[in-house]
Amino acid sequence: MKITIKEIAKEANVSIATVSMVINKKDQNITEVTRNRVLEVVKKYNYLPNAMAGSLVTQRTHIIGLVLPDITNPFFPGIARGAEDKANEKGYSIIFCNTDDKLEVQEKYIESLTKKMADGIIIAHSSSSEKMPEILERCKVPIILIDRDFDSENICGKVLVDNSSGAHKAVSFLIEQGYKKIAYLSGPLKTRTAYERLEGYKNALRDCEIPFNDNLVKFGEYRIEWGRNGVNELLEEKEDFDVIFCGNDLIAIGAMKQLKEKGYSIPDDIGVMGYDDIYMASLVEPSLTTIRQPNYQMGYKAMELLEERLKKAPGSNNTPSEMKTITLNTEIIVRNSVKINK
Repeated sequence: MKITIKEIAKEANVSIATVSMVINKKDQNITEVTRNRVLEVVKKYNYLPNAMAGSLVTQRTHIIGLVLPDITNPFFPGIARGAEDKANEKGYSIIFCNTDDKLEVQEKYIESLTKKMADGIIIAHSSSSEKMPEILERCKVPIILIDRDFDSENICGKVLVDNSSGAHKAVSFLIEQGYKKIAYLSGPLKTRTAYERLEGYKNALRDCEIPFNDNLVKFGEYRIEWGRNGVNELLEEKEDFDVIFCGNDLIAIGAMKQLKEKGYSIPDDIGVMGYDDIYMASLVEPSLTTIRQPNYQMGYKAMELLEERLKKAPGSNNTPSEMKTITLNTEIIVRNSVKINK
């Protein structure tokens, strides 16, 4: 039997306001006897609050949009799980949006989330950030940037890792193991993430007084196929290298596969190192030495930042001084794809 909040109030012999406070768990000042009387009527008729009607009153839907560039990349599900766990703790629901790393798809998702009255958006933007300030200017909900960095007045928080430090750490580690001719298979230089990892690579070579060789750096996509193709480019150009540092683990896995098909032994002939520490990194043969990014923590912290922002009154504007950035650290995970200098 369908029942309204007005009818619940009448049967429980209380005001509509009292019923509303009990249902919305804002009943600290209501006696236990009154609270139980209301809850008995609610249970009797199996009453469920109208979420849409409630959102019109509170200006909250408790829906968060999570926009990711490639959900098939094993790095991003960890971010999604972290965000979802924190959202569940705080009573929010997550809508997942996969853009396939396409700007036009991302733009449609952001517009759709805004129209559906999402309370906020967590986004790792597509490789192209060219129109992002313009897109976000039309978005009237709080936005948390994650993984991929860029600047916009509409962003109220960021959760990032120090990519330059992570790449520097990786290349310095390889040099410590005795490697001197370090090739680098990068992702596309369309994001600040890729630029920072390239800078970390260059800085580590400079700090160890190893000349930078532009021919040892190749640019492609963050995919297994590019790892295979990048190895082919290096071999076809007859570049002299003893290890390959890769822009992510998918590239590294593709590179290892292609090297083995070409007859090279890893790490005896050529070493390979990745970046991310996706679950596949420990399963491939040989297991992949890599840089671990705390992707679960990134998602969790991003939702934590957004929830803090949403505690403010609906519609209150963010100021630049309130924009908070959390930068997380990376760590080296040593496995079997590089030779260790003992």
